[in-house]
Amino acid sequence: MLKSIFTWWNGASFGAVFHIKRRGVFVGQDDMGNRYFEAKDTKDSYDGRKRRWVIFKGYSDASKVPPEWHGWLHHTFEEPPTREPLKRQAWEKDHLPNLTGTVHAWRPQGSIARTGERPKASGDYEAWRPE
Repeated sequence: MLKSIFTWWNGASFGAVFHIKRRGVFVGQDDMGNRYFEAKDTKDSYDGRKRRWVIFKGYSDASKVPPEWHGWLHHTFEEPPTREPLKRQAWEKDHLPNLTGTVHAWRPQGSIARTGERPKASGDYEAWRPE
């Protein structure tokens, strides 16, 4: 309970959820469990368009928003993907969030986060020694 009151990075804070539930209408949910809302009116809008929000499931990270929902959030698409799905091309891959900074991040061989020892290279540096 205290996390939801004082933190924003572990999902939406209590105040944000209260405001969004009071002022918004649930529009849909993506495959990762993020929920999307749109304002009931333009009352608190600064550009005449209805505000749109996302409440992340778990850790708040913008890279967890799939492209079709990103387009809707930024008013690129008028209709949400639940009403008018984005046409998917055959060459498109599934959306993956940015894993940098997580335990699932890629760590190259020799990285301190992996083993800390890199393999010998053929052109390794040899320190100069005076003769």
